[in-house]
Amino acid sequence: MRAQTVIQATRRAGARRGFTLIELMIVVAIIGLLASTAIPTYLRFQLKTKSSEAKVNLAAIRTAEEAYFGEFGRYVAAAAEPAAIPGTTQAEFTTASTGFITLGFVPDGRVFFSYGITTAAGLGDSGYTADAGADIDGNGVSQFWGFVKPASDGSRVNALVGCDVSAVTLEEVTPCGAAFGQSVF
Repeated sequence: MRAQTVIQATRRAGARRGFTLIELMIVVAIIGLLASTAIPTYLRFQLKTKSSEAKVNLAAIRTAEEAYFGEFGRYVAAAAEPAAIPGTTQAEFTTASTGFITLGFVPDGRVFFSYGITTAAGLGDSGYTADAGADIDGNGVSQFWGFVKPASDGSRVNALVGCDVSAVTLEEVTPCGAAFGQSVF
């Protein structure tokens, strides 16, 4: 009798194997809900990481400019490099600009941003603006970052790549507008 009871219990337990369709649908819905919140967060984080390239490279340009000014008493201008603002993929940074060669500034590898430097000509080269622009989220609107060292008369030097220098905090690497550094996600 005991063996028959064990067999019946085993059959009942084995009769229900796997998941029901409703259980699977609930799991799929939960995974979809998690993905709908995680993917935009991931994309926003990725864009912030790409924006940090501009901040790091503008700080390096500032350091190189100040070192050059300390030795030669003037700042160095440099044409925009890459010449066109890159899109969502990185572009080659060539040292075609003699200004960047003079400063000894070459970023590591390919870049998301185009960089340029303008100086305060006619004022003893006492001020400069270094700026960077990119369209890293591919929405057709470029974002700009800048560093402004005011000229000896206190004026701001116009930017080369596209930064609105009036929006930049003097002598700090900052976005050139309230919307820059943000993303569409």
